[in-house]
Amino acid sequence: MAYTVQQAKTQLDQLLQEAEEGKDVVIARGEKPAVRLVALEEKPTRKKRVPGQYAGQFQYPGDFFKPLEADAELREYGFDILVDGNEPDDPASRSCRSN
Repeated sequence: MAYTVQQAKTQLDQLLQEAEEGKDVVIARGEKPAVRLVALEEKPTRKKRVPGQYAGQFQYPGDFFKPLEADAELREYGFDILVDGNEPDDPASRSCRSN
């Protein structure tokens, strides 16, 4: 269905309803079609997250949260700066050099 700009101004509510129903709504300037009125699709709603919904589904060893203590462990995971003897201001403990 084609409407003029003046008709669209006075019947906007009706045009919106037609577009929402899936009808083809065109607004013309004089004899030349200018725009097509199209209904927007609704965004899918996200499901609410439920705290604890995965409780008991994952297993981890008892020492999983044990702090890293040995120097070898710290170096293995890239925490060289925490190894005994390395101070933050010690150039040997820095991984990159400043020019």
